[in-house]
Amino acid sequence: MKLIRFGEAGSEKPGVEHEGVRYDVSGIVRDYDEDFFTEGGIATLQEKFDPATTSRISDEVRLGAPVKRPGKIICIGLNYQKHAAESGMDVPKEPVVFFKASSSIVGPNDNIVIPKNSKKTDWEVELAVVIGKRANYVSKEEALDYVAGYVLHNDVSEREFQLERGGQWVKGKSCDTFAPLGPYLVTKDEVENPNNLNLWLTLNGKKVQNGNTNDFIFNVQEVIAYLSKFMSLMPGDIISTGTPEGVGLGFKPPVYLKAGDVVELGIDGLGSSRQEVIDWQA
Repeated sequence: MKLIRFGEAGSEKPGVEHEGVRYDVSGIVRDYDEDFFTEGGIATLQEKFDPATTSRISDEVRLGAPVKRPGKIICIGLNYQKHAAESGMDVPKEPVVFFKASSSIVGPNDNIVIPKNSKKTDWEVELAVVIGKRANYVSKEEALDYVAGYVLHNDVSEREFQLERGGQWVKGKSCDTFAPLGPYLVTKDEVENPNNLNLWLTLNGKKVQNGNTNDFIFNVQEVIAYLSKFMSLMPGDIISTGTPEGVGLGFKPPVYLKAGDVVELGIDGLGSSRQEVIDWQA
């Protein structure tokens, strides 16, 4: 299934996209949050959703992020061989883990706001994993059993805040609008192999990222198993698995986002999104 959330920011309702048509399923489930996944909400939807008796939604209605305010957004840095090389950093021996504030989440086609005093705002197309049930100390072999589905993520990053201001990367990853998610959460039964998906990103119509998750240093199963050793992965939590080469930091000289730019990105089977870039205003 393809799960969507639609409506004005802060007032989104749950929906489903089925065969290219959007439906309102707020009469079946309350929202796509931790309780939904914990209580087997996907199975409930699969059982009760009937396109013949469910109200349709206009394609003009805004889409929000397909998961309501997850408890955690856990990100893996430098997780593609070629991206590590373009960043001038050693290939990590263990996953590089950092967090992204849930307040950075926006809808797939909402604006990216360049933060106050930013000069180095960058883009990163990423495959994100949504956890379906609590995971602790899971093995690689069973890791995918804990996945609810997958979602497209633009891990927008401010490189000066991230790399030049000391401390942890979270400062450069958590600004408002820095986590466009969606258009939808695709349930895991529709994704044959998350470690072999094409992903791409264009800046003003020019393709700058064009990779495949088969370039992962640590694949999806390895990342889930690794993280579950250090924390509980809770239903609805999001794990963003890293970006391929082609980020602005890697250009010579570097290229960063400015007001008026348009970013478009997509992943095989997970849809595409589009964000316009604007300046911060008080």
